[in-house]
Amino acid sequence: MPYGPHTDADRERMLATIGVASVDALFEDIPAAVRSAGIRLPAPEPELVLTTRLSQLAGRNRTDLASFLGAGVYRHHIPAVVDAMLQRGEWYTAYTPYQPEISQGTLQAIWEYQSLIAGLTGLPVVSASHYDGATSTAEAALMTIRATGRTRVLVSRAIHRHYRDVTRTYLASGGHVLDELPTLPDGTTDLAALERALADPAQPVAGVILGQPNAFGLLEPMADAARLAHAAGARFVAVIEPVSLAVLASPGEIGADIAAGEGQPLGIPPQFGGPYLGILAASDDLVRQIPGRLVGRTRDLDGRRAFVMTLRAREQDIRRDRAASNICTNQALCALAATVYLSTMGPHGLRDVAAGGAAAARRLEAALAAVGAPRIHAAPYLNEFAVHVADAPRVHAALLERGVLGGLVLRDWYPDDPALADALLVCATEVTTDEEIARFAGALREVLA
Repeated sequence: MPYGPHTDADRERMLATIGVASVDALFEDIPAAVRSAGIRLPAPEPELVLTTRLSQLAGRNRTDLASFLGAGVYRHHIPAVVDAMLQRGEWYTAYTPYQPEISQGTLQAIWEYQSLIAGLTGLPVVSASHYDGATSTAEAALMTIRATGRTRVLVSRAIHRHYRDVTRTYLASGGHVLDELPTLPDGTTDLAALERALADPAQPVAGVILGQPNAFGLLEPMADAARLAHAAGARFVAVIEPVSLAVLASPGEIGADIAAGEGQPLGIPPQFGGPYLGILAASDDLVRQIPGRLVGRTRDLDGRRAFVMTLRAREQDIRRDRAASNICTNQALCALAATVYLSTMGPHGLRDVAAGGAAAARRLEAALAAVGAPRIHAAPYLNEFAVHVADAPRVHAALLERGVLGGLVLRDWYPDDPALADALLVCATEVTTDEEIARFAGALREVLA
């Protein structure tokens, strides 16, 4: 922080007032093994020296790689207007819109975002805001539990590993159960296993979670899975990649009750850990179960258009035990980026982005197969797929030495799966060039030889 107003004496007075001996005592509930041991910083330096050292550290980042890494975060062209709009003062300086009379810009931005995501997902209720795709998926799972009164959720093994881990953590804290559904040899979710799990009368299911595309980039039989879930009285959650919805059936069209996913592809550049944007949309009957904020449009006493906070089921606004979520923040600036991106691209432009990525992926598949790295799964895909290479971790490291980021080593996500022990998950988007594909294939040929 550039300015910390509290002196040591101030902190001692605050601790004495609440009857705590030290700041460390405030964190005694956190196990010592995972508690921070403090930040070990070097001695102070003059600003010029420090700036030079930080520039040298930043220079160690690789910016020359031909990247084929997707796995939930994707490279896309971002029109210049997105950044230009984000830097306008009426957007950039606004934060939580608790006072609508002075927050009309922020409220309108959220309302426009919700309207666009509703059109994209085919679901009428859209929440703002959530940290990322993992947290919005976890919130979706909790929504199914609240809506059904049941405590068991089924999640496909082919859901992003981080999403599954975060959802399991959320559910475990409330004593709920998250069971994984197996996948078939073609990489899609085993619907027969889903049907058996739903038929167990001793363990009624609150919700079923599948991805489209799934974690392997494959297209799932979403409508069939939704029908099975609804027949058993469960809610169906579709984990989406938003750009794909320009060419795939929307969650609303396939019968999903909830859509969750990562909004990063919509005008937000890839970066380490965010900030990103969790998308969460739902059907009308779940409006009281959705966390976050809902903004509405109305008229003031003079008949002028006005935006208001319609619903806030957050612990900051109601009793904590009645809150739909105790973990949600204001990602309005990221939501604005998505809003400007979608408004700029339009439906036809977004379709071009999705189709361009699919076409590049077909060229990438052919190039990699020609040098000895064929696809692993037989199911259809959009712009991401897994290929087989012997000793994938070694190959991945060797590719990096040649200036190619060869996707994700799937052994990191699935260490106990022999079928994925020698697999790379690779991705192409509309910004992937034929030169980059040729560079990847040439480097892979060298490494495999």
